[in-house]
Amino acid sequence: MNARRLDTKKFEARNSMWYWTEIKNPLIVARNYVVVSLCRILPSLKLKNYLLKGLGVKLGKNVAFGLESTVDIFFPELIEIGDNTMLGYRSVILTHEFVGNEIRTGRVMIGKNVTIGANVTVLPGVSIGDGSIISAHSLVNRDIPDGVLAGGVPVKIIRSIESENDVEEN
Repeated sequence: MNARRLDTKKFEARNSMWYWTEIKNPLIVARNYVVVSLCRILPSLKLKNYLLKGLGVKLGKNVAFGLESTVDIFFPELIEIGDNTMLGYRSVILTHEFVGNEIRTGRVMIGKNVTIGANVTVLPGVSIGDGSIISAHSLVNRDIPDGVLAGGVPVKIIRSIESENDVEEN
């Protein structure tokens, strides 16, 4: 299993969520929340991409976010998505997680020509290789190499994708 690449900050007195205002300016988080919430329901892919780029998300050409898909509101600038990638309905890309007395952050890199199914959650610090497909309802908690079909909770590699026809036949 590939370890996620995470930066960790620990806190002492209370659980880490109580310190969110020390991690990121509340006005920036509020702006990000409004923009991300709007992008979840916008039908225009061009407008979604324009607004998400304004938050610092690095997007290639022809990236498509499905209805109600969501990017991280604290650190959207840690997300990079390659050309022609699609994110399915209600998929979520996180770049932070509050765990006990610490916050973990990590860059998410998604390659070119990737298909991410509906209701997929991508955790901080992982990468998904070019041409891979992530099946619906998966939890991506580790790196996914190029050209594979992966799925499950937690995600596992199911098989290699030989060609476009290979996926349609099975």
